[in-house]
Amino acid sequence: MNLFVANWKMNMTRGQARAYAEQLGQIVGDGRPRVDLVLAPPYTALDAARDPKQRWSIAGQNVAAQREGAYTGEISASMLADAGCRYAIVGHSERRRLFFEEGTVLAHKLERLREANLTPIYCLGETEEERARGLSAVTLTRQAETLASDPAAAPLVVAYEPVWAIGTGQAATAEDCANSCAHLRGLLSHRSDLLILYGGSVTPENAPEILDRGGVDGFLVGGASLSAPSFAAIAGLTKNPGS
Repeated sequence: MNLFVANWKMNMTRGQARAYAEQLGQIVGDGRPRVDLVLAPPYTALDAARDPKQRWSIAGQNVAAQREGAYTGEISASMLADAGCRYAIVGHSERRRLFFEEGTVLAHKLERLREANLTPIYCLGETEEERARGLSAVTLTRQAETLASDPAAAPLVVAYEPVWAIGTGQAATAEDCANSCAHLRGLLSHRSDLLILYGGSVTPENAPEILDRGGVDGFLVGGASLSAPSFAAIAGLTKNPGS
């Protein structure tokens, strides 16, 4: 089953999250959707974004590398699990770029999520400079090494998000996705429960082609997920609201 994750980033108050959830619930209807939906709201809106009918799951946008302790401002994996999360995002390009998170720190975060029985959404992807220098595959290989100690039998979601496409309006083509995802599937061929998502300027307009020919199992959606109708259209639950 395809997976669609709405990463709201630093957007949405609790009231806005409730309104979004209500609208998404109306779109989905009373039955279970034919795809897996995940909302990743800010921590303050986790409860407001939850669905009592369990038609979608909730994810944390980040997690601390430590279990607990004197780490002001951090959120532990056990706290996310207690708040009702099923997933948590690790290694998003913004965390790598703005907060210098790499290798060892990300590996510890994966460990914390496994201890709390949460499924990681592990992000990786190349920069524009790395792409221009022909280093895309090398970069993905290096970033995938962080998963070396992660249990191979445990469920894992990997989000391929080329940094040059995030928030730029310049989405990767279906061919770009297919090449990178084929490389990732080769690197992670030992994983028994693996989904690969694409993230980077996903819209209702480009989603169908990327999903059909890009070798992906769904999307990690940023800006376009801030509208419930837009997110639903990307997930294929409705027609493109702009058409």
